[in-house]
Parts: sequence; structure tokens; C-alpha cells
Amino acid sequence: MVAKVLERFPAGSPRGSWPAEEYAAARRAEGRPATVVMDLESDSFLVVLEKRTED
Repeated sequence: MVAKVLERFPAGSPRGSWPAEEYAAARRAEGRPATVVMDLESDSFLVVLEKRTED
């Protein structure tokens, strides 16, 4: 699995993951399979597009 990071949102914001979730929902409305994941090392939420790779 390969993922492309579309946007980063700080985890410490007062609204938590909501900005990331809203951004991902807007991308999904455009037909892009966006997902929100947590990056523990940078303490941020990432909106990513996952691409399947052929083994």
C-alpha cells in the first residue's frame, strides 16, 4: 500500500480531528478516496489517498 499525503492538521488544535475529517469528506465528495490517519511522530492528523500496489 502506498499513500499520498494531501494535507496535515495539528492534533493539538481545539477542534481535534474535525478539520481533517471535514477536509477528507470534501475530497470524498469530489470522488477521491481520502482517509484520515494519525501520525504519532509529528502529532498530526494526515489526510491521505491510498493507492494499491501490485505485488
